[in-house]
Amino acid sequence: MYNPYGYYPNCGYNVPAGHSNYMGKDTYNMYPNAYENNYPNNRYMGLRDYGPEPFVINIEDAAKRNNAFRTAIWTGNHLQVTLMSIDVGEDIGLEIHPNLDQFIRIEQGQGIVLMGDRQDYLNFQSWVYPDYAFIIPAGKWHNLVNTGHVPIKLYSIYAPPQHPRGTVHVTRADAMAAE
Repeated sequence: MYNPYGYYPNCGYNVPAGHSNYMGKDTYNMYPNAYENNYPNNRYMGLRDYGPEPFVINIEDAAKRNNAFRTAIWTGNHLQVTLMSIDVGEDIGLEIHPNLDQFIRIEQGQGIVLMGDRQDYLNFQSWVYPDYAFIIPAGKWHNLVNTGHVPIKLYSIYAPPQHPRGTVHVTRADAMAAE
């Protein structure tokens, strides 16, 4: 039987569902490595912008592998995903996005998030650690400061896109110069 997807379902042919022994094999584990090629440890995708095509990636692994200050990995018409690496003692930089919402998830490192309605009055503060996420509503001044001993690795989702398709800023200075 031809299967264009490169994997087969975990079942045996002509075997009743739940039959526990078909030719000495557990029918629920007939193809134990069926999804092996989908794991990033077996093949790494390059960190570049794949938008606006359909796209699948292990986002946690990609965020941890990214060493650039900002790398856009998918840019569509209504959404953008970027990876960031914030060095020890550095920050994203105080900024505001008047017309877009932003979602950020920390994969490595720790820091403090600051937000507020005015540039000189950031009345929202919260510590963030790995697996923490925070949302920045449109029109809020915000910053993320790395307070830990390792770089913060994160991914960010902008709606709508904030940066040009294919953006890569190796350092924070590159990002500031581009804006």
